Amino acid sequence: MAYDIIIIGAGPAGASAALFSAKAGKSTLVIDSDQSVTKRAWIENHYGVDGITGPDLVEIGKKQATKFGAEFVQGKATQLSQAGEGFQVTTENGTYEGKYVILATGLSVDLAEVSGIQTKPGTEPRIKTVVDADAQGNTSLKGVWAAGTIAGVSMHTIVTSGDGAKVAINVISELNGARYVDHDVLKA
Repeated sequence: MAYDIIIIGAGPAGASAALFSAKAGKSTLVIDSDQSVTKRAWIENHYGVDGITGPDLVEIGKKQATKFGAEFVQGKATQLSQAGEGFQVTTENGTYEGKYVILATGLSVDLAEVSGIQTKPGTEPRIKTVVDADAQGNTSLKGVWAAGTIAGVSMHTIVTSGDGAKVAINVISELNGARYVDHDVLKA
């Protein structure tokens, strides 16, 4: 089965992208290597959250995305290549096909580099290399987007989760051929 969107990484950027993608009705697969640095964090500067452990934040994000139909598989993506009108992502456990890919691999640029996606020096402390993505999240490989730390934004969870949402909205908009908006309202 070909997915509309394959997201690689399930930290705040990837799970947030998955939440928006799945809620928009797009078939969404998240490939997660379970190596998010957020799993080591204590977070008190995430808007709307009084204080939370990184593992809890990651689990809640994954549950939110799953609620709307996102699928999660465990594995490390090792290869990304063009296939037909989309992409093929290979892990040690299997191969998956999708129309679009969002890289949300945090500190790791290995997959991007092995796939020929342009990188550049990082500007955040301790972030050596990031994917060269434009403001919308496009990378040098059309159809592959980047969100979060790998896209060069601040490592703070509130920023990476917002960037994941932004990139997902851009991908959804491209799939739909019109700008996508998701505003829920209180029921009376």
